[in-house]
Amino acid sequence: MTKMKAGVQLYTLREHIKTYEDTDRTFAFLNDMGANVIQISGIGPIPPEKVAELVKKYNMDVCVTHTAFDRIADDTEAVMKEHEMIGCDCIGVGSMPDKYRSSVEGVREFIKITGKAGEKLAGRGFKFAYHNHNFEFIPLTGNTNVMDILLEETPPEWFWFTPDIAWMQIAGYEPAEYIKKMKNRVKVLHFKDYTDEDFSFTELGRGIVDLKACYDAAAGMGVPYGVYEQDSGFAENPLKSTGESFEFLSGLLKG
Repeated sequence: MTKMKAGVQLYTLREHIKTYEDTDRTFAFLNDMGANVIQISGIGPIPPEKVAELVKKYNMDVCVTHTAFDRIADDTEAVMKEHEMIGCDCIGVGSMPDKYRSSVEGVREFIKITGKAGEKLAGRGFKFAYHNHNFEFIPLTGNTNVMDILLEETPPEWFWFTPDIAWMQIAGYEPAEYIKKMKNRVKVLHFKDYTDEDFSFTELGRGIVDLKACYDAAAGMGVPYGVYEQDSGFAENPLKSTGESFEFLSGLLKG
């Protein structure tokens, strides 16, 4: 079973990474609690050179990003250079743009556009990583949904996934079982928890997601990174929630 590294999705701390100075303080906070694996999302606007400066200063391992889809598609070279600066080989997108998600034809157009950039990414040693919500599991026609199409009609060599286990469960699927469909296509697993009251997100271990089962499944697949993410529903504030959830995740990933 692979030893999985615990990290933090910076989107959780998005209110604390808006400026260079704020991000410096936030990286120091993470470093002090032993969190040196991060996913960069929701940061800035900060010049990429300055982000790279902080990554180096705090010896952060950037496991994946969420990057605007139009930048990946239209400004591929610049995006690759920015990721090279931060030592990250996995370029992710947080969601499929609205205009592609409502039909089979739309999803296939998304795949086509992604493919044009994806070949360039693969040629430089990068992977593209798609992060799910729950809409990907809603049938488009018959029993076919967005996730089915993405799994079946994209090249596993470079089209990977960043599974969000809470959104999978909200969609009515058992995440520990579903992620097995993505074997050899996952670098980072999002550990997220929620309560069954209005699907409210919460700190890890306080909700109803079977996080241990998801860890066991992912570790058995060789997934190297697990990161904590919480969209909302903080008990007091995002910093305190991050400390609590990272401690929980670190304990879980010790096996």
